[in-house]
Amino acid sequence: MATSQQIHLVSRPTGVPTQANFAQVDVTLPDLNDGEVLIKNTWMSVDPYMRPRMIDRKSYIAPFNLNEVMEAGAIGEVIESRNDDFPVGSKVSHISGWRTMHISDGSDLTLLPNVPLPDQLFLSTMGMTGLTAWAGLTKVISLKETDTVFVSAASGAVGSVVCQIAKLKGCKVIASVGSDEKAQMVKALGVDAVINYKTVANLTKALEQAAPKGIDVYFENVGGDHLEAALNVMNDYGRIPVCGMISGYNNDTAQPGPSNLFYINSKKLTMQGFIVIDYFDQFPEFIEQMGAWIGEGKIKSEETVYHGIENAVDAFLGLFEGKNKGKMLVKL
Repeated sequence: MATSQQIHLVSRPTGVPTQANFAQVDVTLPDLNDGEVLIKNTWMSVDPYMRPRMIDRKSYIAPFNLNEVMEAGAIGEVIESRNDDFPVGSKVSHISGWRTMHISDGSDLTLLPNVPLPDQLFLSTMGMTGLTAWAGLTKVISLKETDTVFVSAASGAVGSVVCQIAKLKGCKVIASVGSDEKAQMVKALGVDAVINYKTVANLTKALEQAAPKGIDVYFENVGGDHLEAALNVMNDYGRIPVCGMISGYNNDTAQPGPSNLFYINSKKLTMQGFIVIDYFDQFPEFIEQMGAWIGEGKIKSEETVYHGIENAVDAFLGLFEGKNKGKMLVKL
């Protein structure tokens, strides 16, 4: 019998989560039944969307249950099999991360394609992260080569891919980051201008200087003052794909919205939220395009890697401290 080391949510966070909200638990797994496989996870993802799932409320996805293992995107290898579709040695992706071992009947597994790419890319640029960036730009707002694009959290998992796709499409790209080190990272990705929002006195003025002719697209990852600045500088008929608003994920109480929401009306703006799961049917098209870009060296994959299940919570908490450049991953 195999033992799975798992991370359980043991209490619902108030404000910023702490280590006390989680526990590492060793679980003995049963023997396999016919049709089942045993997977040894090798990589798992931690993502900002997991924070709202720690709140017991209705949303587009069910909240995490207390005293149970959480879920996360993961890559693993089949080490024991009673399922002919997934022989021993198969590499698979699934959503049963936050654990070292996982038993599956195969219904939640996707075989990794036999391509010369690192496995973990299927949790980042070739996975949901890349699909989120690609769908937000090409499906939600139909990016044009004449667009000036402002990207918040531009050094993060989604934002760094958004910057690169927008440049490949011929756009002018302005990136917002939270440190000089991250500014250097996104400059290396080819953006036209970078704003360190932690050092500028006025974000709106900094954005106006970077985009004197205004912006046409704001890829929203942050909310708060970033959304307010974007609305101030946005051109008529601008578009805002809303991927997330991480600045508010740890708020205990509702915060006032930007004071200039009237610009949505007066500037005739389009602001559309989207969830990546609604674009899973686009995955074959995305994989073909992203695979070509990566193969041609046109898309770079930035990663921040923590090692071991015992450091998975630290990796997750690091998302809210700005510790990641690119995709935050845990190598198990």
